Amino acid sequence: MNLNSVNTNLAAMTALQSLNRTNDALGVVQKRVSTGYRVSDAKDDGGAFAVAQSVRGDIAGLTTANEQLGGLKGVIDVTLQGLGQVSKTMVELRTVLTRLADGTINDEQRNQYEQQYGQLRTQVELFIEDATYNGRNLLSTVATAGGGDIVAIRNETGTTLTITAFDGVGDLLVTTAPTDAAGAQSAITGDWTSINKAINDALNRLGSDARYIDAQVSYNRDKLDAVEGGLGTLIDADIAKEAAKLQALQIRQQLGTQTLSITNQAPQALLSLFGR
Repeated sequence: MNLNSVNTNLAAMTALQSLNRTNDALGVVQKRVSTGYRVSDAKDDGGAFAVAQSVRGDIAGLTTANEQLGGLKGVIDVTLQGLGQVSKTMVELRTVLTRLADGTINDEQRNQYEQQYGQLRTQVELFIEDATYNGRNLLSTVATAGGGDIVAIRNETGTTLTITAFDGVGDLLVTTAPTDAAGAQSAITGDWTSINKAINDALNRLGSDARYIDAQVSYNRDKLDAVEGGLGTLIDADIAKEAAKLQALQIRQQLGTQTLSITNQAPQALLSLFGR
């Protein structure tokens, strides 16, 4: 092919192609530097972007699961506080029952102790009723009162855990005050003992549930860190490396522009062939 042509400038064409490639590479590097991602959309790497989106879904699921577990922890903590107050009141009830079981007290004293017993029993009932968090009460099985079992999400796959509610009024509340010493003696070994055991069993079970939830929340956080680390390895840009590329490409761009300018001037040399 004739190189001395005013119609076709091969050198300029080659220089332009090289400059275009440099500009394309520069655009990629600038995008990575500005976003911080090696893969910021499907155009960068379709497969890696699809995996990244799936992992982001897992991260969102784990984050939400921990938020829900935080709410469940609140319910259990409030329930434990309520049971703690009930347990303390049961100790006072035991004191009153012991006095009621004494056959030497007179009718007026017995009446006073019975009133005290009734007041303490009412306090227990109110503690059970008030053990509510965000409208839920684990010391009730009545759905309209916010009671019943609680089913919560514990991880990103939607796996659930169930916290079983207690029938507080039916199982954790003593009967009315006994009317004589024999009845009080029977209540100490019967009603009071069985209900106090039920309260302690409830405290033990909910304490175990609370410890499990704390452990699950901690595990989810650690898992989130690991998943986010893997995601970063997959899609994050090496900024130091990209900065070095950016500088090199900017120099190549300047040189390419100058080269194109020089090659575009080549046909001008042909004018010297036409003297005046």
